[in-house]
Amino acid sequence: MKSFKEKLSERVFLLIALSTLSVLALITVFIFIKGIPIIAKVGIINFVFGMKWAPSQGAYGIFPMIVGSVSVTLGAAILGVPIAICCSIFLAEFAPAKLRNIFRPAIQLLAAIPSVVYGFWGVLFVVPMIRNYLGGPGLSILAGSIILGIMILPTIISITEVSLLALPRHYKDGALALGLTHWQTIRSLLLPAAKSGIVAAIILGLGRAIGETMAVIMVLGNAVALPESVLDPVRTLTTNIGIEMGYASGEHQQALFATGIVLFVIIMILNATAQYITRKR
Repeated sequence: MKSFKEKLSERVFLLIALSTLSVLALITVFIFIKGIPIIAKVGIINFVFGMKWAPSQGAYGIFPMIVGSVSVTLGAAILGVPIAICCSIFLAEFAPAKLRNIFRPAIQLLAAIPSVVYGFWGVLFVVPMIRNYLGGPGLSILAGSIILGIMILPTIISITEVSLLALPRHYKDGALALGLTHWQTIRSLLLPAAKSGIVAAIILGLGRAIGETMAVIMVLGNAVALPESVLDPVRTLTTNIGIEMGYASGEHQQALFATGIVLFVIIMILNATAQYITRKR
Protein backbone atom coordinates (compact mmCIF):
# COMPACT_ATOMS: atom_id res chain seq x y z
CA MET A 1 0.00 0.00 0.00
CA LYS A 2 1.32 3.40 -0.95
CA SER A 3 1.43 5.92 1.85
CA PHE A 4 -0.36 9.26 1.63
CA LYS A 5 2.97 11.06 1.11
CA GLU A 6 3.88 8.81 -1.84
CA LYS A 7 0.50 9.36 -3.48
CA LEU A 8 0.76 13.11 -2.91
CA SER A 9 4.27 13.17 -4.39
CA GLU A 10 3.09 11.29 -7.49
CA ARG A 11 0.24 13.74 -8.02
CA VAL A 12 2.54 16.75 -7.60
CA PHE A 13 5.08 15.37 -10.08
CA LEU A 14 2.26 14.54 -12.51
CA LEU A 15 0.95 18.11 -12.32
CA ILE A 16 4.43 19.51 -12.92
CA ALA A 17 4.90 17.22 -15.94
CA LEU A 18 1.49 18.20 -17.32
CA SER A 19 2.26 21.91 -16.86
CA THR A 20 5.37 21.47 -19.01
CA LEU A 21 3.37 19.81 -21.76
CA SER A 22 0.69 22.50 -21.42
CA VAL A 23 3.24 25.26 -22.03
CA LEU A 24 4.44 23.48 -25.18
CA ALA A 25 0.85 22.99 -26.36
CA LEU A 26 -0.03 26.66 -25.69
CA ILE A 27 3.01 27.92 -27.62
CA THR A 28 2.25 25.60 -30.54
CA VAL A 29 -1.43 26.56 -30.71
CA PHE A 30 -0.59 30.28 -30.43
CA ILE A 31 1.95 30.14 -33.28
CA PHE A 32 -0.40 28.21 -35.55
CA ILE A 33 -3.40 30.49 -34.82
CA LYS A 34 -1.30 33.56 -35.64
CA GLY A 35 0.39 32.12 -38.75
CA ILE A 36 -2.26 30.03 -40.49
CA PRO A 37 -4.35 33.00 -41.83
CA ILE A 38 -1.51 34.41 -43.97
CA ILE A 39 -0.61 30.93 -45.28
CA ALA A 40 -4.26 30.41 -46.22
CA LYS A 41 -4.31 33.80 -48.00
CA VAL A 42 -0.99 33.49 -49.85
CA GLY A 43 -1.12 29.72 -50.41
CA ILE A 44 1.25 27.17 -48.88
CA ILE A 45 3.14 26.65 -52.17
CA ASN A 46 3.61 30.39 -52.79
CA PHE A 47 4.64 30.93 -49.17
CA VAL A 48 7.18 28.08 -48.92
CA PHE A 49 8.57 28.27 -52.48
CA GLY A 50 8.11 31.99 -53.14
CA MET A 51 11.35 33.83 -54.06
CA LYS A 52 10.36 37.34 -52.97
CA TRP A 53 10.11 38.60 -49.39
CA ALA A 54 8.81 42.19 -49.48
CA PRO A 55 6.23 42.76 -46.71
CA SER A 56 5.61 46.38 -47.81
CA GLN A 57 4.46 45.02 -51.24
CA GLY A 58 2.50 42.09 -49.81
CA ALA A 59 5.05 39.51 -51.06
CA TYR A 60 5.74 36.71 -48.58
CA GLY A 61 8.02 34.06 -50.10
CA ILE A 62 10.49 32.39 -47.74
CA PHE A 63 12.33 29.97 -50.07
CA PRO A 64 15.64 31.96 -50.00
CA MET A 65 15.54 31.79 -46.19
CA ILE A 66 14.87 28.04 -46.22
CA VAL A 67 17.90 27.63 -48.52
CA GLY A 68 19.89 29.87 -46.17
CA SER A 69 18.92 27.80 -43.10
CA VAL A 70 19.71 24.49 -44.82
CA SER A 71 23.05 25.67 -46.27
CA VAL A 72 24.31 27.10 -42.96
CA THR A 73 23.20 23.98 -41.06
CA LEU A 74 24.87 21.65 -43.58
CA GLY A 75 28.03 23.76 -43.40
CA ALA A 76 28.00 23.47 -39.60
CA ALA A 77 27.56 19.68 -39.89
CA ILE A 78 30.47 19.36 -42.37
CA LEU A 79 32.77 21.37 -40.11
CA GLY A 80 31.57 20.25 -36.69
CA VAL A 81 30.56 16.58 -36.92
CA PRO A 82 34.00 15.07 -37.78
CA ILE A 83 35.65 17.11 -35.01
CA ALA A 84 32.97 16.12 -32.50
CA ILE A 85 33.17 12.39 -33.29
CA CYS A 86 36.99 12.37 -33.15
CA CYS A 87 36.85 14.19 -29.80
CA SER A 88 34.28 11.67 -28.48
CA ILE A 89 36.47 8.71 -29.51
CA PHE A 90 39.46 10.32 -27.82
CA LEU A 91 37.53 10.90 -24.57
CA ALA A 92 35.95 7.44 -24.53
CA GLU A 93 38.92 5.33 -25.63
CA PHE A 94 42.25 7.13 -25.43
CA ALA A 95 42.23 9.99 -22.92
CA PRO A 96 43.86 9.40 -19.52
CA ALA A 97 41.53 9.99 -16.58
CA LYS A 98 43.21 13.28 -15.57
CA LEU A 99 43.01 14.69 -19.10
CA ARG A 100 39.40 13.49 -19.43
CA ASN A 101 38.48 15.36 -16.25
CA ILE A 102 39.83 18.55 -17.84
CA PHE A 103 38.25 18.07 -21.28
CA ARG A 104 34.72 17.24 -20.15
CA PRO A 105 34.11 20.42 -18.08
CA ALA A 106 35.70 22.49 -20.85
CA ILE A 107 33.30 21.01 -23.42
CA GLN A 108 30.35 21.57 -21.10
CA LEU A 109 31.49 25.19 -20.74
CA LEU A 110 31.14 25.60 -24.52
CA ALA A 111 27.42 24.86 -24.12
CA ALA A 112 27.09 27.45 -21.35
CA ILE A 113 28.55 30.36 -23.33
CA PRO A 114 25.74 32.72 -24.52
CA SER A 115 25.18 32.68 -28.27
CA VAL A 116 25.70 36.44 -28.48
CA VAL A 117 29.30 35.89 -27.32
CA TYR A 118 29.84 33.45 -30.19
CA GLY A 119 28.37 36.03 -32.57
CA PHE A 120 30.56 38.81 -31.18
CA TRP A 121 33.67 36.62 -31.59
CA GLY A 122 32.54 35.78 -35.13
CA VAL A 123 32.18 39.45 -36.08
CA LEU A 124 35.57 40.42 -34.66
CA PHE A 125 37.63 37.39 -35.74
CA VAL A 126 35.93 35.02 -38.24
CA VAL A 127 34.34 37.61 -40.54
CA PRO A 128 37.52 39.74 -41.03
CA MET A 129 39.57 36.56 -41.56
CA ILE A 130 37.23 35.36 -44.35
CA ARG A 131 37.12 38.86 -45.90
CA ASN A 132 40.92 39.22 -45.91
CA TYR A 133 41.92 35.72 -47.03
CA LEU A 134 38.99 34.41 -49.12
CA GLY A 135 37.25 37.58 -50.35
CA GLY A 136 33.66 38.74 -50.27
CA PRO A 137 32.03 40.75 -47.48
CA GLY A 138 33.00 38.22 -44.80
CA LEU A 139 29.42 38.11 -43.52
CA SER A 140 28.55 34.82 -45.18
CA ILE A 141 27.43 31.19 -45.07
CA LEU A 142 30.99 30.17 -44.23
CA ALA A 143 31.14 32.49 -41.20
CA GLY A 144 27.79 31.18 -39.93
CA SER A 145 28.87 27.57 -40.54
CA ILE A 146 32.07 28.04 -38.52
CA ILE A 147 30.20 29.60 -35.59
CA LEU A 148 27.43 26.98 -35.60
CA GLY A 149 29.97 24.19 -36.12
CA ILE A 150 31.54 25.20 -32.80
CA MET A 151 28.18 25.63 -31.06
CA ILE A 152 26.98 22.09 -31.89
CA LEU A 153 30.15 20.42 -30.56
CA PRO A 154 29.00 19.98 -26.91
CA THR A 155 25.73 18.24 -27.92
CA ILE A 156 27.33 15.80 -30.36
CA ILE A 157 30.42 15.08 -28.24
CA SER A 158 28.46 14.35 -25.06
CA ILE A 159 25.87 12.02 -26.63
CA THR A 160 28.42 10.22 -28.82
CA GLU A 161 30.74 9.63 -25.87
CA VAL A 162 27.86 8.26 -23.77
CA SER A 163 26.87 5.97 -26.67
CA LEU A 164 30.41 4.58 -26.89
CA LEU A 165 30.75 4.13 -23.12
CA ALA A 166 27.35 2.39 -22.93
CA LEU A 167 28.46 -0.48 -25.16
CA PRO A 168 28.95 -3.80 -23.33
CA ARG A 169 32.54 -4.28 -22.21
CA HIS A 170 32.76 -7.77 -23.71
CA TYR A 171 32.45 -6.30 -27.23
CA LYS A 172 35.85 -4.69 -26.88
CA ASP A 173 37.44 -7.52 -24.88
CA GLY A 174 36.31 -10.09 -27.46
CA ALA A 175 37.67 -8.09 -30.39
CA LEU A 176 41.04 -7.56 -28.68
CA ALA A 177 41.16 -11.28 -27.80
CA LEU A 178 40.71 -12.13 -31.48
CA GLY A 179 43.81 -10.11 -32.32
CA LEU A 180 42.36 -6.79 -33.51
CA THR A 181 44.29 -3.66 -32.60
CA HIS A 182 42.70 -0.94 -30.48
CA TRP A 183 42.01 1.25 -33.52
CA GLN A 184 40.64 -1.68 -35.56
CA THR A 185 38.30 -2.48 -32.65
CA ILE A 186 37.04 1.11 -32.58
CA ARG A 187 36.60 1.41 -36.35
CA SER A 188 35.20 -2.04 -37.09
CA LEU A 189 33.17 -2.78 -33.95
CA LEU A 190 32.54 0.08 -31.52
CA LEU A 191 31.55 2.79 -34.01
CA PRO A 192 29.11 0.54 -35.95
CA ALA A 193 27.63 -0.73 -32.66
CA ALA A 194 27.07 2.85 -31.42
CA LYS A 195 25.82 4.06 -34.80
CA SER A 196 22.25 4.79 -33.74
CA GLY A 197 23.39 6.92 -30.79
CA ILE A 198 25.89 8.79 -32.96
CA VAL A 199 23.29 9.51 -35.64
CA ALA A 200 20.83 10.71 -32.98
CA ALA A 201 23.56 13.00 -31.58
CA ILE A 202 24.19 14.48 -35.03
CA ILE A 203 20.49 15.09 -35.63
CA LEU A 204 20.04 16.78 -32.24
CA GLY A 205 23.10 18.91 -32.99
CA LEU A 206 21.60 19.94 -36.32
CA GLY A 207 18.37 20.84 -34.51
CA ARG A 208 20.43 23.11 -32.26
CA ALA A 209 22.07 24.69 -35.31
CA ILE A 210 18.92 25.33 -37.33
CA GLY A 211 17.20 26.95 -34.32
CA GLU A 212 20.04 29.34 -33.45
CA THR A 213 19.23 33.03 -33.91
CA MET A 214 21.41 35.64 -32.23
CA ALA A 215 24.86 34.42 -33.30
CA VAL A 216 23.84 33.97 -36.94
CA ILE A 217 22.13 37.38 -37.08
CA MET A 218 25.54 38.89 -36.36
CA VAL A 219 27.63 36.98 -38.95
CA LEU A 220 25.37 36.00 -41.89
CA GLY A 221 24.77 39.39 -43.52
CA ASN A 222 21.00 38.76 -43.61
CA ALA A 223 20.51 39.23 -47.39
CA VAL A 224 17.21 37.79 -48.68
CA ALA A 225 18.56 36.17 -51.85
CA LEU A 226 19.62 32.75 -53.09
CA PRO A 227 23.37 32.32 -52.42
CA GLU A 228 25.77 31.42 -55.24
CA SER A 229 28.73 30.47 -53.03
CA VAL A 230 29.62 29.93 -49.38
CA LEU A 231 31.03 33.47 -49.31
CA ASP A 232 27.62 35.05 -50.01
CA PRO A 233 25.44 36.54 -47.24
CA VAL A 234 22.11 34.83 -46.50
CA ARG A 235 19.18 35.13 -44.12
CA THR A 236 17.81 32.14 -42.18
CA LEU A 237 14.28 31.53 -40.94
CA THR A 238 15.24 32.35 -37.36
CA THR A 239 17.07 35.56 -38.24
CA ASN A 240 14.10 36.69 -40.34
CA ILE A 241 11.88 36.45 -37.27
CA GLY A 242 14.47 37.97 -34.95
CA ILE A 243 15.18 40.97 -37.18
CA GLU A 244 11.64 41.95 -38.21
CA MET A 245 9.38 40.96 -35.31
CA GLY A 246 10.20 44.16 -33.40
CA TYR A 247 8.41 46.43 -35.88
CA ALA A 248 6.06 44.06 -37.76
CA SER A 249 2.28 44.35 -37.59
CA GLY A 250 -0.79 43.03 -39.41
CA GLU A 251 -0.06 40.59 -42.25
CA HIS A 252 3.66 41.16 -41.88
CA GLN A 253 3.52 39.89 -38.29
CA GLN A 254 1.34 36.95 -39.37
CA ALA A 255 3.93 36.05 -42.02
CA LEU A 256 6.63 35.95 -39.34
CA PHE A 257 4.50 33.60 -37.25
CA ALA A 258 4.00 31.50 -40.41
CA THR A 259 7.80 31.44 -40.79
CA GLY A 260 7.88 30.09 -37.24
CA ILE A 261 5.44 27.32 -38.26
CA VAL A 262 7.79 26.19 -41.04
CA LEU A 263 10.73 26.26 -38.63
CA PHE A 264 8.67 24.39 -36.02
CA VAL A 265 7.82 21.64 -38.52
CA ILE A 266 11.48 21.26 -39.58
CA ILE A 267 12.66 20.97 -35.95
CA MET A 268 9.86 18.51 -35.10
CA ILE A 269 10.90 16.32 -38.03
CA LEU A 270 14.53 16.38 -36.84
CA ASN A 271 13.55 15.54 -33.24
CA ALA A 272 11.17 12.76 -34.35
CA THR A 273 13.95 11.28 -36.49
CA ALA A 274 16.36 11.35 -33.53
CA GLN A 275 13.76 9.72 -31.27
CA TYR A 276 13.06 7.01 -33.85
CA ILE A 277 16.75 6.22 -34.29
CA THR A 278 17.33 6.14 -30.51
CA ARG A 279 14.40 3.77 -29.90
CA LYS A 280 15.45 1.58 -32.82
CA ARG A 281 18.70 0.92 -30.98
